[in-house]
Amino acid sequence: MKNLFSHIPDSWEYDKIENFYEYTKKPRNSLYNGNIPFIPMDSIPLDRLFVSDYILKQKVSSGTYIENGDFLLAKITPSFENGKQAIVDIPFSSGYATTEVIPIKGIENKSIILYLFFLLKNPELRKSLAGKMEGSTGRQRLSKTVLSDTRIPLPPLPEQRKIAYTLATIQKAIEKQEEIIKTTAELKKAMMQKFFTEGLHGEPQKETEIGLVPESWEVVKFNDFCTLKRGKDLTKENFVEGNIPVAGSNGIIGYHNTSNTKAPGITVGRSGSCGKVTYYNRNFWAHNTSLVVIDFHKNDKLFTYFYLIHMNLSRFKSGASVPTLDRNQFKEMQIGVPGLNEQKEIAVFLSTIDRKIEFHSKKKEKINSLFKSLLNQLMTGQLRVNNIDFPNMED
Repeated sequence: MKNLFSHIPDSWEYDKIENFYEYTKKPRNSLYNGNIPFIPMDSIPLDRLFVSDYILKQKVSSGTYIENGDFLLAKITPSFENGKQAIVDIPFSSGYATTEVIPIKGIENKSIILYLFFLLKNPELRKSLAGKMEGSTGRQRLSKTVLSDTRIPLPPLPEQRKIAYTLATIQKAIEKQEEIIKTTAELKKAMMQKFFTEGLHGEPQKETEIGLVPESWEVVKFNDFCTLKRGKDLTKENFVEGNIPVAGSNGIIGYHNTSNTKAPGITVGRSGSCGKVTYYNRNFWAHNTSLVVIDFHKNDKLFTYFYLIHMNLSRFKSGASVPTLDRNQFKEMQIGVPGLNEQKEIAVFLSTIDRKIEFHSKKKEKINSLFKSLLNQLMTGQLRVNNIDFPNMED
């Protein structure tokens, strides 16, 4: 870490973590009489400030004692390498968590825990600590000794608070975008379920060989709705420099100078990412790891894209080592299809939701990029906030 923190302001300290932070110790009689809050590893988030999810247990036979406000740092691979960490925010003064975390708190009048939370998001610091983990490959762990001996920069307490406040504000903005994306994606899923079973206009339903469908819909074979064909092989060695996307099972795998499919077009993952549906609005090369729609049978192409997603074709994959999607298993399957006008209306509605998801995803990326830049500058003293007044900052 010498290179990362080699130049810090003169007013900052540079010493071992153990001189600024301490580990939470279990006091006597810390167990509750039943209803013990317990935080499993699955509840500890990635890229979020707090962990508030817990379960209640009558007895904890194995766990790490924690107190509300503790910083939980995952200590075992792969959770540590993935960056799992969070600050405890539960309606209890104490409880227990998985044994795979280290609970840490700041030493009064020397440090605040939120500063360490953000410092340990530095990728270079993480990499350095990961290189000192102990144990067998695939199950290594970070020891308290290694963590304690790690030297870090520490500004005066008021500056720590301002650095943490700045980064926490940006982190919360990122989390807000994530919540919007998650909620919108859930809305899209619910709307797709409704549109592809009940239709858009709430019309009466009729009984068919596949069950109830809206009266105006037709029941047709999948292959008469859209016809899929295996793409053509193109090895990496045969890619010729160009700007034509090569559409593999999971999306674009490279670029070529020639296309074999005109836009707009759709691919479905054939091997690897079986059932993954991708829409292309420019000419592309359909690779043999994907199936490509070669005939839409006069159906709306964008509607077809959403319908294929809804159908979850991955359920028709077979093979253990290399799963493959076999179109012969579903090409004769009967499905309900609305008329062209209703198809277009459904496609417009779902596209609007997709645009909202895309907008907030891009916004999240921009805020995240700002966060990463400020994280490095603030933690190395390249950018100072010590003289800035934050009127809304809590002490």
